[in-house]
Amino acid sequence: MQSPPIQRALISTSDKFGLAAFAQGLAAAGIAIYSTGGTRRHLESEGLTVLDVADYTGFPEMMDGRVKTLHPKVFAGILCRHDRADDREALATHAIQSFELVVVNLYPFEETIGRSETTPAEAIEQIDIGGPSLVRAAAKNHLFVTIATHPNQYSSVLQEITDNGCTSLELRRQLATAAFQSTAAYDRAIADYFTDEGNVTDFPATLDVRLKRQAVLRYGENPHQPAALYRQLEIRGPSLVAARQLNGKELSYNNLLDLDSALGIVRLVESPAVAVIKHNNPCGAATAEELSVAARRALDGDPVSAFGSVLGLNRPVDAETAEVLVTPGQFIEAIVAPDFSTDALEILTTKPKWRNNVRLMQVGQLHESPSKRHFRSLEGGMLVQDADVDSDPQDDWQVATQVEPSESVWTELAFSWSIVRHVKSNAILLCREGALCGVGAGQMSRIDAVDIAISKAAERASGSVLASDAFFPFPDSIVKAAEAGVVAIIQPGGSRKDEEVIAASNECGVPMVLTGRRHFKH
Repeated sequence: MQSPPIQRALISTSDKFGLAAFAQGLAAAGIAIYSTGGTRRHLESEGLTVLDVADYTGFPEMMDGRVKTLHPKVFAGILCRHDRADDREALATHAIQSFELVVVNLYPFEETIGRSETTPAEAIEQIDIGGPSLVRAAAKNHLFVTIATHPNQYSSVLQEITDNGCTSLELRRQLATAAFQSTAAYDRAIADYFTDEGNVTDFPATLDVRLKRQAVLRYGENPHQPAALYRQLEIRGPSLVAARQLNGKELSYNNLLDLDSALGIVRLVESPAVAVIKHNNPCGAATAEELSVAARRALDGDPVSAFGSVLGLNRPVDAETAEVLVTPGQFIEAIVAPDFSTDALEILTTKPKWRNNVRLMQVGQLHESPSKRHFRSLEGGMLVQDADVDSDPQDDWQVATQVEPSESVWTELAFSWSIVRHVKSNAILLCREGALCGVGAGQMSRIDAVDIAISKAAERASGSVLASDAFFPFPDSIVKAAEAGVVAIIQPGGSRKDEEVIAASNECGVPMVLTGRRHFKH
């Protein structure tokens, strides 16, 4: 179904990008342009003939532009159903012109409130009234009216008008969908602003999460499960979802989960760091003064598990690091990093068996996680919590034993504590020389996790430090760790048997640090 020939366009935009060229194309097609305020002045400055809406309605703009287009002669002209004689007669009776094209984008409310100096009064003035009304009216009547709400739509609209004098129903439906999405997002941003300003609660009674589909994936966790990736529209800043893929095949559902975990680990480490993830748990992690050294140590943490892993790095990948990654016998599924040097890209994308196989994700300069909320789906609902992304102040840590860690051991303990929060509970890990050397993850008992970590570390357990994501319920784990050669332990504390656990550590001569904060990850 084609719309009636487009004879008149109503244009009122905040974002003027590309508008003049679009309007010139409309004028060249013989379309009369009606506009208001700043938009009219902008178009006239570009040499266009523009009809003032106030002259058309006979009603002047007032209240500093708060009232401009809110008039029956405007909305009847947009909402007329051209296939109904009574609607057409109503227009004729009241000398109303029809508008077959409406071009509107809304006041920059989110941009305004994003500036720290914005006052509440300034924010309120950026709440658009007429704009959303025009958009909704045109979108509602999309059988006959074309609604453009973003500069990236101008070219397709103008092309169809140039070819046919009107637009196709298919395009108008697409544009109407985008229009309703834009007004919904706009209203949500305003509601969120008032919720935050009113400090109603950290967890409001109604929570709306805006998601936009980023990609349809090949499948989910398993081939029989369809899946897609959605981007949370409220989140800004470097993240895996916003990353640019520089090389490789399409990312899988499991790739995305693992890469996100890898990025979460390294972004919290200040020095050059590399994390190696397998099945959503770190099987290697290391920090060093040079990224290439950290990469080598991280991959050596558990070489068997590292085969087919994904990597996260918190520094741009250079040629020296790339050479470490392509060591013969290694296979890496995907890598996420702030950037990749030209030489590193050449190495990672030309080596035999690498080429198009490795996925390379450029995430940009890292800083703290942009998301402060963590969402977890349940059947029929959602769990929401503050994300566990804040560092634990070392000033709050306490040495519970008679013997204190040496300065070098303190550094090892701090590194191990920064990693253990990313391991599935029950979680035990061993670190030595700034590198992960043994992990016990997702075990039903903590002593089993200790056994697995020691087994993974083998001879490297001697001289390592041990981190536990939660308290030790019994002293047996301490004895096992000491027998394996662990030289210090860091844990939250808080068990009823803390005194027994600390006593066991004293008997074994192993320093124990209590952080006072648990880091379960289920």
